Amino acid sequence: MELDCEIEKAVKKVTQSQAKVVAIQLPDGLKQRAKEISDAITEKTEARVIIWGGSCFGSCDLPQGLEKLGTELLIQFGHSR
Repeated sequence: MELDCEIEKAVKKVTQSQAKVVAIQLPDGLKQRAKEISDAITEKTEARVIIWGGSCFGSCDLPQGLEKLGTELLIQFGHSR
């Protein structure tokens, strides 16, 4: 089964916010696609993408310390619609 990660939706948000540094947070099941997702966002927006490698147990599980990396936008991906 091919998952739709809604890359275009993420690209639109990055473009609208004019973010130059973006973090993406993925659940363990999607981490294997991190480079693919990161490359697509960078290619279409020229934003620098930071892949958050820590655990993610849902949308309430926000990474700490992203502001120290200059992150302007966090995009969380998940399995649910």
